[in-house]
Amino acid sequence: MPARHGRVVLMSSARSGHSYIFVIGGVMSAVGKGIATASIGKVLTARGLSVNLVKIDPYLNVDAGTMNPIEHGEVFVLDSGLETDQDMGNYERYLGRDLGPDDYMTSGMIYQSVITRERNLEYHGKCVEAIPHVRDEIVRRLKRAAEVSSSDISVVEIGGTVGDFQNALFIDAARVIHLEQPDNVVFVMVSYLPVPGTVGEMKTKPTQTAVRELNSYGVQPDIIIARSTHALDQKRKEKLSISCSVRPEHIISAPDVDSIYDVPLNFERDQLSDTLLRLLGIEAKQKADLAEWEEFAAHAHNGKGSVKIGIVGKYFDTGDFVLSDAYISVIEAIKFSAYRAGVKPEIEWLNAKKYESDPASIKELEACDGILVPGGFGETGIEGKIAAIRFAREHKIPYFGLCYGMQLMTVEFARNVAGLAGAHTTEIDPKTEHPIIAILPEQAEKLAKKNYGGTMRLGAYPCTLEKGTIAADSYKKGDISERHRHRYEVNPDYVEQLAKAGLVFSGRSPDGHLMEIAELPKSVHPFMLGTQFHPELRARPLTPHPLFSAFIKAAIEKRG
Repeated sequence: MPARHGRVVLMSSARSGHSYIFVIGGVMSAVGKGIATASIGKVLTARGLSVNLVKIDPYLNVDAGTMNPIEHGEVFVLDSGLETDQDMGNYERYLGRDLGPDDYMTSGMIYQSVITRERNLEYHGKCVEAIPHVRDEIVRRLKRAAEVSSSDISVVEIGGTVGDFQNALFIDAARVIHLEQPDNVVFVMVSYLPVPGTVGEMKTKPTQTAVRELNSYGVQPDIIIARSTHALDQKRKEKLSISCSVRPEHIISAPDVDSIYDVPLNFERDQLSDTLLRLLGIEAKQKADLAEWEEFAAHAHNGKGSVKIGIVGKYFDTGDFVLSDAYISVIEAIKFSAYRAGVKPEIEWLNAKKYESDPASIKELEACDGILVPGGFGETGIEGKIAAIRFAREHKIPYFGLCYGMQLMTVEFARNVAGLAGAHTTEIDPKTEHPIIAILPEQAEKLAKKNYGGTMRLGAYPCTLEKGTIAADSYKKGDISERHRHRYEVNPDYVEQLAKAGLVFSGRSPDGHLMEIAELPKSVHPFMLGTQFHPELRARPLTPHPLFSAFIKAAIEKRG
């Protein structure tokens, strides 16, 4: 019977109690802790186990909805409507299934819950404090997430790093669960090992310091995932092992890779799932089944050709590192469909503001095989986006509009085809003569009171498709459900007029009142389609989204 830190761990599939794997950051954030967490979930599910992934964010926002995506990254919306961190998107993509609201928490959620209970006298006159009450609320939520998911193992990522002051309560909550179930908890530290250019040697000291910092909380890591630009050699493994009290075989080398989808495969080559299950005393139900994933990952490296997709936005002059975070689900959805089609996507970032200051520059769109306008808010660059949409329509370049991209597609059509001069969205021009896009009536009162949090149409809503349209042919069914995040809709007063001019509303809410998909017939344009919802939130590596696949197919056909 293998021992861990002096405790006997029984190897038995009949072992009682739910298991937890806590993933904690070491030296610095943004080195792939979320991908490591998602990959752990992937390799464990490949062993036949049921896993739920939980993201803990230490900020005081109640959800991610009010945060600037340029600073924090994409807001990922769940079916429930909860606005979450972008890591939840990675979790869903790697697991290949939907996650629920219990799988996400922020400090703001925790404190809001505790304060509400205190105001309702639910603490029966006690002095309410961070320890134990806030910490115990974290423990309660973690246990509830496990119960709701009915999973075998919860893999919990604590955002940030071990040295962050705001993480103390979350690490302490993990410590408490470990005290209650010492054989059912594993701690994984994801730490970066720098290779300074002037030194030319991988340095372990920052990770040693991070482990000692974690020890000060009363927590000892069982596994270290060593992130670096290079693979970890045996000498560094041994050095970390002695300094950090972690077995050499429990130190996993995680060098930079070309594709994040290689990470689960690399972990499994290092037998990470075996190590985790051995430490937890769980007998795997099967050998790792990653055949489909291996086939998908191979497409990230192999392609018979390429397709050039221009993404037109307004934030693209702030640095490439921002773009991948702000539009990560869109980028990945393009990749999934392109890989399935056997090509590699070349994504070109196109600044809509440039088309306003230099109209002639819009000719660069001729080089694109497809043009996409993603979701967004505000007036910056809006006329540049509309100009790009018009160019795509008139030059028969496949176009895909997501949320705001559909709204602006409708505005462009109204102005330049339906003859409604000055048509606009009331988000930008409240006094427009033709309010083609208008705010949801039920949200107007909230906005008037400056109550911006959670005021949008959020989460999954049903949609009925019209037969014989691009949308229906792509989905191959008549009824769908997709995730939303917006305040404005196509104004029902203009639907009939737009339809007479040739715009097809191929997807509507079941009551027919809300326009969910707009498109031009194939006889008019090879692919001109926009969705009020965000299809990218449902795209998965092994199940690409049908609308993205139809868009990529049209782009490939244009490329010839």
